[in-house]
Amino acid sequence: MGPPSKRAQRRPLGRWPSSRRGGRGGAPHVGAAAVASVVALGWAAAGCSSPGPPSTTSGGASTTVRSTTTTGAGTTTTAAGMACAARSLAMSVVGSQGAAGTFELTFALRNSAGTSCPMKGFPGAQLLSSGGAQLETHVVPGTGHSFTDFAPAQVVLGAGQTAYFNLAYSDVPTAGESSCPTAAQIEITPPGASDHDTVTVSMEVCDAGTVTVSPVFAQGSSQTQTTAPAPA
Repeated sequence: MGPPSKRAQRRPLGRWPSSRRGGRGGAPHVGAAAVASVVALGWAAAGCSSPGPPSTTSGGASTTVRSTTTTGAGTTTTAAGMACAARSLAMSVVGSQGAAGTFELTFALRNSAGTSCPMKGFPGAQLLSSGGAQLETHVVPGTGHSFTDFAPAQVVLGAGQTAYFNLAYSDVPTAGESSCPTAAQIEITPPGASDHDTVTVSMEVCDAGTVTVSPVFAQGSSQTQTTAPAPA
């Protein structure tokens, strides 16, 4: 399905099914006393610090995902291991609108598990080709659009309940771009989660793959004035 018309429009879209889930010589002799000392020092050091997550790249694509950890920029306050996991959420696009080259998509994250889970902050994203190859992606949290620039709030999803987030992108080439790649899929990482889900889309994303995301929000929040479904 092609991207929405550049003329201003507002229309609901059907729920598109998710297609994939993921997650990503001899040594000198050392005396027993020396070994015990080294072990003790190791335990002490471990109690004082811990390394940050490794930085990875794949296929030349770059991804800025600020919302999938509990540290850095204060984007989420949900403890690791406590947030809603992607494998427990059914993800889909539920609305779109566009005007003057800027498009907004609203994604739904429905809790398909039998227990409640919390989330707070900005989701991560990675654009993919139709064959699943990573496309250049830069995720910007919040700024630039009224429908993405608002404060994160705690959302607790009961079984069967749905949270949402908005995503903006431009299909107007910037300096140095003669055309822009079309993403056929997008990987979504919920705030605080360590896994992702893949949603089918059709997005011609310019500006080096820049997408702006809002924090997740509940259906009853004021942000439902965007393309998200109105509260029941």
